[in-house]
Amino acid sequence: MNWLNLTGISIGLAMDAFAVSIVVGLTLARVTPRHTFRMAFHFGLFQFLMPTMGWLVGREAVTVVAAFDHWLVFALLAFVGGKMLYEASEDREMDPAKDPTRGLTLVTLSIATSLDALAVGLSMAFIGVYVWLPSVIIGLVACGLSAVGITFGSRIGPRWGPWAERVGGCVLILIGLKILVSHLAA
Repeated sequence: MNWLNLTGISIGLAMDAFAVSIVVGLTLARVTPRHTFRMAFHFGLFQFLMPTMGWLVGREAVTVVAAFDHWLVFALLAFVGGKMLYEASEDREMDPAKDPTRGLTLVTLSIATSLDALAVGLSMAFIGVYVWLPSVIIGLVACGLSAVGITFGSRIGPRWGPWAERVGGCVLILIGLKILVSHLAA
């Protein structure tokens, strides 16, 4: 695999993490370096782990995972996006205790944005590409773009309030829908 292909794959896989990071930056009252680190670290880690796991699983499980991965991604992103839409419709102040860079929400977002990387790892197993260097590059790109995304979202977030949270919820649902439709159309 040449560097141009690896760069394109890495950026393509990181786009979902970048978009979700912007949404998280929009929803937080104030983004701290700790928020940025948690988001970037987890998204980068999961983007590293998924192609590695996909490669390790190899040919045996490709039919099982490929049969439902798009549904799983859609369900996870639709759930998180729907929850954001619901919370944005409530008449409430921004609750600093609700932090999407912590706990189950962060893990859910990390898994949802990295399932495509699992398929890339499976593909690498098929074509005989050694997975470790591509996985590291994929993880680092996702980490960097996630840090940029949450920072960007935080800069535009306070001005837009609940409206931005509604848009963010719709973006997550649309990302899931795009993944679902692209798999069903293929």
